[in-house]
Amino acid sequence: MSDDKAKLLRSLKIDRSAAEKPEQRPGRSWLPISAVIVACVIGFAAFAAYEFHKQDTPKDIAQQPAAQPQASQPQPSAPPAAASSKPAGSLAASGYVVARRKATVAAEITGKVVEVFIDEGMTVTEGQVVARLDSVLAEKDFELARSRAESADAAIAAITADLEDATRIMTRIQTLSQKNFATEADLTKAQARVGVLHAQLRQAKSQFETASIDARRSASVLDKHQIRAPFAGVVVDRSAQPGEMISPMSVGGYTRTGICTIVDMDSIEIEVDVNEAFIGRVVAGGAVNAMLDAYPDWTIPASVIAIVPTANREKATVKVRIRFE
Repeated sequence: MSDDKAKLLRSLKIDRSAAEKPEQRPGRSWLPISAVIVACVIGFAAFAAYEFHKQDTPKDIAQQPAAQPQASQPQPSAPPAAASSKPAGSLAASGYVVARRKATVAAEITGKVVEVFIDEGMTVTEGQVVARLDSVLAEKDFELARSRAESADAAIAAITADLEDATRIMTRIQTLSQKNFATEADLTKAQARVGVLHAQLRQAKSQFETASIDARRSASVLDKHQIRAPFAGVVVDRSAQPGEMISPMSVGGYTRTGICTIVDMDSIEIEVDVNEAFIGRVVAGGAVNAMLDAYPDWTIPASVIAIVPTANREKATVKVRIRFE
């Protein structure tokens, strides 16, 4: 009975030596296999990286010396002689078409605008009236000056007639005095009369000259109320309107100083900014081929007028004037 109990107790005892053997623990048998697979993958990756680096490194090393000299090699510059021997067409520069003659037509006197005969885009000729100012007072002044001139002219005619009569009387008295038919007093009186008339004639002529000058001045002032174009051209701006006050100077309450702006289309030229490094290629009178952005297919023959002997410090350029042929 005691032996049976002892066997029963031994059957309940756990055998630890059997539990520690690998072949009797199937739940952990995958660990060695996974470790082997991971080791193989790491080895393959290391081998592939080594082969990739081994193949690409020579290419980089081979290309780097070839690219480095190319980047460090300076661009060859043309000698001054070769640059100066190039034709004018080989130099390209941009500029603007400008008008050499451009004027703001203004009045020389202060007055109120009565009529304006021009508008933007209109072509005018030299001396054409573009506007008219109020000239009522100027007309009155001119009439008064002309009347004074006419009065002085009439005085000259009257004195001339008296002088001629006094000269004849003096001559007759001289003849009678030689024959003792006239006294010395009569002769002296006749001579004095002639001298006075000569002085009055000179005075009348001076007054006539003064009145004529005043009349011409009044006529000039009256003409200034007719504002004329200084040269032929195209009106590009109209500034004044009828009823406005204009003045040569913008002072006080006057704000308008001009009637319109006229541009002489025959004086248009090109102003080009040429880099100072290439200004040696440009010579006065040299041929130029001009092309406008509005007409890219039209090559206009032109020539160099002059080289302005000043340089722009900010842009390092020199201005060149070019005329259209």
